[in-house]
Amino acid sequence: MRILVIRNNSNPKAIDASALLNAYLSSQGVDWVCVDAGSLESGSGRESVRRTCGTSFDLAVALGGDGTMLRTAHLLAPDDVPILGVNFGNLGFLSNANDNGVIAPVAAALAGEAAVECRANLRIDVVCEGCVDPWADEATGAADAAADADGADDDEEGPQEFFALNELALTRGANGRIIDIGLGISGSHVMDVRGDGLVVSTATGSTAYALSAGGPLVAPGFQGLVVVPVAPHSLCSRAIVTAAGDVVEIGLDEDGVYRKATLFVDGEMLSFDRLVRRIYVRKGDRPTRLLRVGGKTFYDRASEVFF
Repeated sequence: MRILVIRNNSNPKAIDASALLNAYLSSQGVDWVCVDAGSLESGSGRESVRRTCGTSFDLAVALGGDGTMLRTAHLLAPDDVPILGVNFGNLGFLSNANDNGVIAPVAAALAGEAAVECRANLRIDVVCEGCVDPWADEATGAADAAADADGADDDEEGPQEFFALNELALTRGANGRIIDIGLGISGSHVMDVRGDGLVVSTATGSTAYALSAGGPLVAPGFQGLVVVPVAPHSLCSRAIVTAAGDVVEIGLDEDGVYRKATLFVDGEMLSFDRLVRRIYVRKGDRPTRLLRVGGKTFYDRASEVFF
């Protein structure tokens, strides 16, 4: 048995809890590794932790708030490791309450008494200028490839892939201008959006940025996506809830005036050498497994937190 403990080192309560937990795990003969959540804020930081600590874990315990849970999920995205969160933050919607301390929920998880919630996550493919778009139709793809061939970088020939548990947020760029977005779903053009941006979230992320942008609360077992325009310049814009197998297709205005956008995945800003041309968002192939201890349902927690 090998356990990964991720703690928020800026939270004194999480540090104290990790000391108790580590002593308990050692007394049970369980091998454990403790990592600071702050080291997981970037892709390079996560890769460094994976090289140092390895990837073979039976359980991950996240001590902190929802941010610590998200960083843990990003670290373990390539692996099928269940995550038990114990809340020491402010909101803690993804984590278990710490009413009974840290030992009780971990002991329950080790005994197989925790409920497993399989949460849908996002696979995000970003196509920049000069890169091949393998999902474009033949005519459009050929035209784009011909137009963008000059100066293409071999390292960026194809899309760049990213993971998110909560959401992809497409927002105004550094110049502060509104952005024009073409929104399609599974090959059908749905609408053109001019505004501050767009959020594509999972059911898990429906309680985060998507909610503040006017999206619905969605039960965590739902496997589709939620698409929410952010401050649209329209009187009739609405959130869209997709089927599990749908692909959300985002195209940016091609004249360059209203296309400079900033992309965030679960609050982490992405950077690109070229302008972003298209984005494809779909449900990830492998769910994120969160462990739940105690009798409170999603609706109990929603009532406590949001109403």
